[in-house]
Amino acid sequence: MTKEMTQTRRSFLAATGALLLSASAGLAAPRQYGLAANASRVGFVYTLSGAAQKGTMPITNADIRLDPDNLVNSRVDVSVSVAKAKTGLIFATDALKSAEVLDAARHPTIRFVSTRVKLGAGGRISDGAQLSGLLTVRGVTKPVTFKASVYRAAGSTADDLDQLQVRLSGAISRSAFGATGYGDLVDDRIALDIQAGVQAL
Repeated sequence: MTKEMTQTRRSFLAATGALLLSASAGLAAPRQYGLAANASRVGFVYTLSGAAQKGTMPITNADIRLDPDNLVNSRVDVSVSVAKAKTGLIFATDALKSAEVLDAARHPTIRFVSTRVKLGAGGRISDGAQLSGLLTVRGVTKPVTFKASVYRAAGSTADDLDQLQVRLSGAISRSAFGATGYGDLVDDRIALDIQAGVQAL
């Protein structure tokens, strides 16, 4: 075999190897993450008699799957506890859990399951991305869209994806889910801010 043929063969093998590695990366399954409960919560803001009030609900389960090679394949499945919801006012917390609003006795969990990822500027999920999906409240399921962002842990390197913070924000109409109680006191629009700390499994 001539020197030129040997060089050509080596170049071909190198190119083929690079192509196979690229294809393998593109076919890699999304990476699964579990919930870091101490760094996760759902914050919500409601308007009571014209004044903004805040509350929280703990996240009980989060199945986050991120595909670094193709971010639109990423998925989110988050559940929160209505039964453990808190506001700054005892009577407001009781009203929130009542049958007229979230009906915690019959529907103790709110769940969001993503169906579509729309990337932000530059094809990134951390800058202006949107996450659409199905939100189930009081047993009623409706399509919603949240603003989405994902951040690495402070001080981590660019390729360190072991610990992440996922944030979803948006607003819903509570009456769309049948939570119509106390409509003379509480506005229909509820702002949501979901923050989930997750760790690679």
